[in-house]
Amino acid sequence: MKRYLVLEDGNIYSGQAFGADANAFGELVFSTGMSGYQESITDQSYNGEILMFTFPLIGNYGINRDDYESITPTCKGVVVHELARRSSNWRMDLSLDDYLKQNNIPGISGIDTRAVTRHIRSKGALKAVLVDEITDTTVSDLQKASLPRDEVATSTTSKAYSVPAIGKKIVLVDFGLKLSILRELSARNFNIVVLPSNSSAEDVLSHDPDGVMLSNGPGDPKDVPTALEMIRGVEKKVPLFGICLGHQLFALANGANTFKMKFGHRGFNHPVRELATGRIDFTSQNHGYAVDRESLKDTDLEVTHEEINDQTVEGIKHEIYPAFSVQYHPDAAPGPHDADYLFDRFMEMIDENKEKGKVSHD
Repeated sequence: MKRYLVLEDGNIYSGQAFGADANAFGELVFSTGMSGYQESITDQSYNGEILMFTFPLIGNYGINRDDYESITPTCKGVVVHELARRSSNWRMDLSLDDYLKQNNIPGISGIDTRAVTRHIRSKGALKAVLVDEITDTTVSDLQKASLPRDEVATSTTSKAYSVPAIGKKIVLVDFGLKLSILRELSARNFNIVVLPSNSSAEDVLSHDPDGVMLSNGPGDPKDVPTALEMIRGVEKKVPLFGICLGHQLFALANGANTFKMKFGHRGFNHPVRELATGRIDFTSQNHGYAVDRESLKDTDLEVTHEEINDQTVEGIKHEIYPAFSVQYHPDAAPGPHDADYLFDRFMEMIDENKEKGKVSHD
């Protein structure tokens, strides 16, 4: 069955339908990963977006029970060049087509995804729809439509829950967390309490944590203003580590600014340099917003990492409090694990803070 990818600038691409029998509306974004489509589709950072893969063959190893990054995917649609006709892998439970049908997510194949990607890189991120029929008003309706602004609210957990262990206690504030973050913390025996995104500093500190982590998540960080007061209250009390959206919120809470990128970083081939050592890690990234470097000048934040290709701020630390953040995903999934040492660095920061004694900076 035919299906169409329509962009707000009037470009229309025809292909074949797969996945759910439904229409989709969202911002069209592209990922450059050669694999890891299951992890990407189930990553809550893609909430509200139509996800396009530049690698030409997608779905060849199906979907398995181990590689989910969330239970309920919230991306709006999937665009591929070629959908594998036969999926085969010893871990496979079902095909990508069947998985998207189960989760009411439409897909389109037969699209020259690399050509569309070049178009987005030139024009910038665009609103798009997946539809089975083009009408006289399809493009004009798309141009008038507004993208959602409540992605974090629909990605976060609604209730607190624990992932128990006998090690250091971590409160993980969930803005749309990836399960791979929980896996990395659990591998280090952290006793984890996960709290909703609207938690206050008092809520967080009531659990007497040894450290606090701010998770990744979707959308514009300025749409989550309630988190800023929480971060300001927490960073004075215990070590803090932010990832992706958590990194942007940490920057905003300390007086910096963020901006929407032309087309973002999505994939897992992004080289990042640690400024203090010159170390270069290849990183997994998924963000459409970034921290404004100029805005950091009058704050207590210092740039620690930058993207080699475009010098985007990829890491910052607080000059007074034991707090730091990175824009990329040290948990990877998908992608390289070059930067997973940052979880160990967070543990070391907690140990150092314990040795000094918990110091309040009221």
